[in-house]
Order: sequence, then C-alpha cells, then structure tokens
Amino acid sequence: MKRYKKQETAFIHGGIYGDDKTGAVNVPIYQTATYQYEAPGRFGGYEYSRTGNPTRAALEVLAAELENGTDGFAFASGMAAVTAVLSLFKAGDKILISSNVYGGTFRVLEDIFKNFDIGYILADTEDLTALERVITPDTKAVFFETPTNPLMRIADLKGIASLAKKHKLLSIVDNTFMTPYLQRPLDFGIDIVIHSATKYLGGHSDIIAGLVVVNSKELGEKVRFIQNSAGAILQPFDCFLLLRGIKTLGVRMDRHVKNAQVVSDFLRSNRAVKKVYYPGFKDSAGYHVNAAQAKNGGAMTAFELKEGFSVNKFFSALKMIVLGESLGGVESLICHPATMTHAAMPEHIRKLAGITENMVRFSPGIEDVDDILEDIGFALKASKR
Repeated sequence: MKRYKKQETAFIHGGIYGDDKTGAVNVPIYQTATYQYEAPGRFGGYEYSRTGNPTRAALEVLAAELENGTDGFAFASGMAAVTAVLSLFKAGDKILISSNVYGGTFRVLEDIFKNFDIGYILADTEDLTALERVITPDTKAVFFETPTNPLMRIADLKGIASLAKKHKLLSIVDNTFMTPYLQRPLDFGIDIVIHSATKYLGGHSDIIAGLVVVNSKELGEKVRFIQNSAGAILQPFDCFLLLRGIKTLGVRMDRHVKNAQVVSDFLRSNRAVKKVYYPGFKDSAGYHVNAAQAKNGGAMTAFELKEGFSVNKFFSALKMIVLGESLGGVESLICHPATMTHAAMPEHIRKLAGITENMVRFSPGIEDVDDILEDIGFALKASKR
C-alpha cells in the first residue's frame, strides 16, 4: 500500500487499489460468506466474511489512510460504528458528550448503554475549563463533534486531546460533518474518529454505512474484536459503493462548501431569518479555532426563523430541496432538528442545548446555487404567518 501526500489522489488511488488477480481497476465485490480452507485450522487470508472480506478490507485500509490512522473499520451504519466504540467501556464508566450531540448518539447512550450502567454527562466541549471541571474518577472518555450537530459549535481538537491525555481519557470525535478532506482529528492527538459514511463519504444518499479509525494498533485490536464479535459489518456491495463515492469526495466537497457559503450569506441577509449558524463566518464564536484545525467552515449550515414565521409553512413551500433526515448527498437536504434528528432528546435538554422549534438544519447539495437560492428564498417568503 502506497500512501499519497495529496488527499485528492488518495481518494482515487489510496488504500488497496484495483485487483491483482484480474487487473480490474476497481476492487471487485467479493460477494461471498465463506472461504475454502487449505486444511483444518489453516486458511489462506480469509476465513469468514464477518471476520474479513477483501472488498471491506480495501475500504478499511483506505479509511485509515485518509484519516492518518493505524486501522480502519467499516460498519453497517454510523450508529453501528458509534455502538461499537461505546462497547469499549464497562459498567460504572462515564462519558462526557457534547450538549448538542446528534440525537441518535444521545438515544443509544440514554436508552441502551444506560441499561448496562455506562453513563454520560452533557458537557460544554467549547470551554476546556468547564469541560475539565466535570471530569470525575469514573470519566473514561470525551465524545464530541466539531462542528456540532446542529448548532455548528466548534471544539478545540488539540485542546481536548491534551486534556484527555492528562486525565487518561479516550478522545472520540464524530467527524461526519467535516470528512477527512476538511479535517483530520487524529492529526491533533484525538484517539478515535467516527463517520456516518452514509453522508458525505458515500455522497449519493444510496447507502447506509459507518466508519471508525483509530490512532494505535492497541485500540485497533480492541475495535476489531468488537466488530467481529458483534458482527455489525458493512456488506461487500455497500463497501464497493462507498469506495466509489469516496473517489469523488474532494470535488463534491469543494462544491458543497462553496454552495454552503453562498447560502449562509443569503440567509443572513433575509428578513425572515433570526440567526444563521455557520462556522465559516469570521464573526462566529469558534471561527479562529476552526480555522486552525479545518480547511474551511464546512458544508453544513443551520438557521433560526424569526417569530412571525412558520417552519411548517417554510418546509411546505420548498419545491426542489428535500425534507429528509440525512445530509451530505448530492441533492440539497433540509430538516427540522426538534422533530427529526434530535427528537430522541427530551424537550428540556433540547432547549438547554439551544435547539429551538424554529431551527432548521440545511445541507446544501451540489446543484446550481442559483436554483438553491431561488427555492429557499421562495420558501422563506411563504413562511410568513
């Protein structure tokens, strides 16, 4: 395996490139459950596809390369990836999580891992002093997003990694919003990176997938054991689709980001909009921290409508932009966090985090930006009560 200095090249040629048996440019779909043993107890590289599969191996090697990690792992969904990482902990352990973390992550901690006495503490991951204050002897990890979902708040990767090492905690980052093209947390000392690869990495709204990348062989062995034992692996065809999606990640993200910047500026000047949440604004709270650790402000934006404007009327008036749960597809996707992505959070926790009923999260696609602006502008005008 050759590591490429330029990510745009690694997206296409990185990891395990092609197939040495046939000369195929693309890694084939090894659609098999089992493999022939050479003799009892002796096999030639692969034994069973839950444990390992050549198509999945190509994706996992590429994931590790793109995030500058030691080992990568492909899971059946982003939440399967999150669940595998949380399975590193045991009864009595506590995990610090961002106060406006993705609703699915909150739900799995609140409704599943809590049953096994693995607890969580909602924390302000923007403030290192406040974060350190809530660390207890039972705290074993910091799990956070930067930017956060959906308020786009920024956490200091290097600062949290240092704090985690000081207190012997694992540092875990969900890097779905930024992708390794815009931000590589392991380069700043983070231990584990998670992706919902359903989003920008796949990029076409046609697969469900999750990735985990770790910064040490020791952690890699632990995650590999969980992956094989629990079995929530990504199937060969989906691995193939994800490998294909990653090839165009750079060019897609450039367009996504450009459109997000234009849309965010437009929203800021619209009379229906109370506030826009986009870390690429120079006057945003986390701008300087984000600029030091990411290529730019990313491709996600969120905004809040003023009183007197209806989110329901806004969503109903959209013609092209898709109202849906996901993000990161080539098509523009929009959602209402309070009733969709963060519905699993109790209302009082949502309000505490700043997720209001009038908040909208927007993932601009790669359509012509004028068409995006026309659609969102019309819907904003129609949202007047």
